[in-house]
Amino acid sequence: MVEHERTGIVDLITWGFSRIAMWAPAFVVAIMFYEVVMRYLFVKPTLWVNEMSLWVAGAIYMTAGLYAMQQRSHIRIFIIYDMVPRWWQKLFDLLSVLCILIFVFATIWGGYGEAMAKFMRWERFGTAWDPPIPATIKPLILITLIVVAIQAVSNLIYDWNRAPESHDPADDLDLPTDELLKGEQPETAPENKS
Repeated sequence: MVEHERTGIVDLITWGFSRIAMWAPAFVVAIMFYEVVMRYLFVKPTLWVNEMSLWVAGAIYMTAGLYAMQQRSHIRIFIIYDMVPRWWQKLFDLLSVLCILIFVFATIWGGYGEAMAKFMRWERFGTAWDPPIPATIKPLILITLIVVAIQAVSNLIYDWNRAPESHDPADDLDLPTDELLKGEQPETAPENKS
């Protein structure tokens, strides 16, 4: 995968989050492996692995959306977008960012009180290990949404005067397009004839 260029301080922050978050799934796999070994090999299950994996996975889920916004890899419908002139494309871009901003504002407006209450009383998960998952994840959702909104505005500003891009259905294929256009079969490894 070729990453989108980093175009400013917001992109650098998002990219930095993604570099930290890219190691988090490996951490989840490692602690789950540890749990399996402890449970089935030593018959000493842990109290903390399940909640820790939920906690880390929640953070991964949020930062993945932020990274997708920075990379401009979120779902887009190009069939109409590519058919209209550039000024319409700019209008579509403006409307999509406006929808993101409205969503972020509404979510923060509706969720701030609950997130702040959970954080201030350091609400815990209610299990044997009892980590403060609600106290940390609820505010993190709102913080991530703010950064997503800032990233969306940053993308709009940066992309505003760029040349229009054209999209082809072949862009989504992982095959070499030159070979597909010529009607050739993609090269594969030679078979071993022993």
